[in-house]
Amino acid sequence: MREPLIFEKSRRGRRGCSLPEYDVDEENLEKLIPKKYLRQSGLGLPQVSEPDVVRHFVRLSQQNMGVDTNFYPLGSCTMKYNPKVNEGIANLPGFTRVHPYQPQVGVQGTLRVLYEMEKLLCEISGMDSVSLQPAAGAHGELTSLMMIKAYYEDKKEHRDTVLVPDSAHGTNPSSSHLCGFRVIEVKSNKDGEIDLNDLMGKMSKRVAALMLTLPNTLGLFERNILEVSKIIHDKGGFLYLDGANLNALLGIVKPSDLGIDIMHFNLHKTFSTPHGGGGPGSGPVGVKGRLAVYLPVPTIKKDKKGYYLNYGRAKSIGKVRSFYGNIEVIIKAYCYLRSLGKEGLKKISHNAVLNANYLMKRLKKYFYLPYNQPCMHEFVLSAVDGKMKDVRALDIAKRLLDFGFHPPTIYFPLIVKEALMIEPTETESKETLDAFVSSMIQIRKEIKEDPSVIRQAPHNLSIGRLDEVKAAKELKLRWEEKESGD
Repeated sequence: MREPLIFEKSRRGRRGCSLPEYDVDEENLEKLIPKKYLRQSGLGLPQVSEPDVVRHFVRLSQQNMGVDTNFYPLGSCTMKYNPKVNEGIANLPGFTRVHPYQPQVGVQGTLRVLYEMEKLLCEISGMDSVSLQPAAGAHGELTSLMMIKAYYEDKKEHRDTVLVPDSAHGTNPSSSHLCGFRVIEVKSNKDGEIDLNDLMGKMSKRVAALMLTLPNTLGLFERNILEVSKIIHDKGGFLYLDGANLNALLGIVKPSDLGIDIMHFNLHKTFSTPHGGGGPGSGPVGVKGRLAVYLPVPTIKKDKKGYYLNYGRAKSIGKVRSFYGNIEVIIKAYCYLRSLGKEGLKKISHNAVLNANYLMKRLKKYFYLPYNQPCMHEFVLSAVDGKMKDVRALDIAKRLLDFGFHPPTIYFPLIVKEALMIEPTETESKETLDAFVSSMIQIRKEIKEDPSVIRQAPHNLSIGRLDEVKAAKELKLRWEEKESGD
């Protein structure tokens, strides 16, 4: 059934609550507020009863797909299940009732958690210092590039270029551009890794950094990472790590051991805090020693009196967000790390890699695998082969919805045509993975016998196949009221 818009359910005079008559004298608003600031028309809000409101939003919620209801193999975004115990702890009054303007002496518990979270991220990554301030991964990228830029300006060294692999996340060139750098693309080789010859040809003393995702977005580990690091460092550049795929490395290798100088973490990916729906996220930044002085203010310090926020840092790039980041998100990630411990983190990555290779091994019999080698935490199939009968990656994604699975990422990375990027994470059981494989096998069978079934999907949802071109070109974002009045 199609659920109407809340405005379509509106009927004049209906109310969601009944309030008592006010017992104060009525005042003319124009005596209190200049007329030019007063609204000249109604708010245009829907007029509905409480049952209508409740039923409307509950029905909408039942149509949602998310990690609490469905397998969500969204490659490069690590959509893992979020343990509810962390939500409960972050909801304790001692955390939820603090205010950012409280005196620091009254928030020592929260400051201690943040201080210890920084130390945990340093231990995991091998970085020397961490700022928890950035509010998302791309925000962490921008913050990192701002620090790199400040470093070279401080040295009076002109570097205006950032290198970005052709398989990189789109946020990498975007963040570089926002920070005033020009972007040069580095090609991949036949194995899906950075082409060392291309990198050497493009690396110069004008290059500030190489933005590297590890494992890369094909789900492959850069086996020449130490050589990549040497090429960058020999010309005085920084090696930046986009931490989106860190779920494959936890407890196994520290990025600093691979030559990484600066990186961002995704607490809403790797460390199992809620992800999507517009946020909030959290994208802490970690740095090696020579970049630490440029970290955003404030940083958290500890002395004999306790924990405090240090604003007295002359070379800092300044604040990149109000206060000190999305603290509730950080607390959830802190709980996650403390509950798992060192060995638990290692198991996360082991199981994530195991699950991905299990799915890849089973599905490559039915779909084209452009890079046929062991993967890390994710892998990329392609809907391009001679027997697909004009069925595209988009069609397969739509059909998966009928089987109760959220589609994987499609059409990314761009270097794979008709890409299907699959990341099962460590939280999924073998039974779930087998059910996903069975659905993909069924789709392959339908492609052979009746591809129209795939091209017209989905069939079992409240809304069928949409005209996506029309939706993109003829956006309708405003409700047009049919009746006069509110």
